[in-house]
Amino acid sequence: MSDVNRNEPKLKEIFADCFQIGAAVNPRTIQSQEELLAYHFNSITAENEMKFVSLQPEEGKFTFEDADAIVDFAKRHGMQVRGHTLVWHNQTTDWLFQNNNGGLVDKETLYARIKEHIHTVVGRYKEHIYAWDVVNEVIADEGQQLLRESKWTQVAGIDFIAKAFELAHEADPNALLFYNDYNESNPLKREKIYRLVQLLQDQGAPIHGIGLQAHWNLYDPSLDDIRTAIEKYASLGLQLQLTELDVSMFAFDDKRTDLKEPPAQLIELQAQRYEQMFKLLKEYRDVISSVTFWGAADDYTWLDDFPVRGRKNWPFLFDSKHQPKPAFHRVVEVAGS
Repeated sequence: MSDVNRNEPKLKEIFADCFQIGAAVNPRTIQSQEELLAYHFNSITAENEMKFVSLQPEEGKFTFEDADAIVDFAKRHGMQVRGHTLVWHNQTTDWLFQNNNGGLVDKETLYARIKEHIHTVVGRYKEHIYAWDVVNEVIADEGQQLLRESKWTQVAGIDFIAKAFELAHEADPNALLFYNDYNESNPLKREKIYRLVQLLQDQGAPIHGIGLQAHWNLYDPSLDDIRTAIEKYASLGLQLQLTELDVSMFAFDDKRTDLKEPPAQLIELQAQRYEQMFKLLKEYRDVISSVTFWGAADDYTWLDDFPVRGRKNWPFLFDSKHQPKPAFHRVVEVAGS
């Protein structure tokens, strides 16, 4: 627990007229960051605890303890919960795709298994999770190919995507259902995400929104690319949410490891970047319903050691001691402008 005595404006209050303010959490941070989370955020997302491998490591054996603890935390603090994620090529247990001989299952078996999983998981949290990332990261990053190769595509082709949305809607007709992806502001990938979602709409799939992961950095993507992506996706008539926002201090191909603390110059660049981004997001508050950071403070981030091992990162509005950074104060100014 932090012993910070807070008197700064609450993010969830200053943006109440714009969008929800969320944070990704895990079983450790709901304890170590409880005071910060309860003060500033009105929505949380489980970082890993609702992914397939965490919830059903073996067929028919569901392990809900960590996910339940996160939902209980949200209930205790009056927060909304986003579910993340039902169908993904990653962090999914091998048994899902295997037949008795160790080969790939047929489509019917895969669909029966994923139906059981989705109905069990979504059904369990029906009263508490208002939105789900139903399908995560199926778009190919490079080239003209629409979908990345995965066991999902090997067994079911493109059809598994619409099927997942149908099953989630069956399990909870009131939940908002999202397609979620990264590099969402990259022009090539933007066009592919748009094509996929348009295809899902044409098929009558119950999709309500697009999740822009927004793993951005000080330099990329450009504000113009972010704006173009927001407008393109919004033209589909769906709501948008930033689902995994952080602003890395390093360009993706920057391999430096010499920084033990962020220098003043980078802290200022980050403050400017957050200010510009939130000005832009506020412009589109009619289509953006939630902004979720992929973490809350710099003491814990998945960007530590990724993509460069042994390197600390500082991507959030709050420092390692949960104190507001210059970026926080710029964002507050944007909210009041």
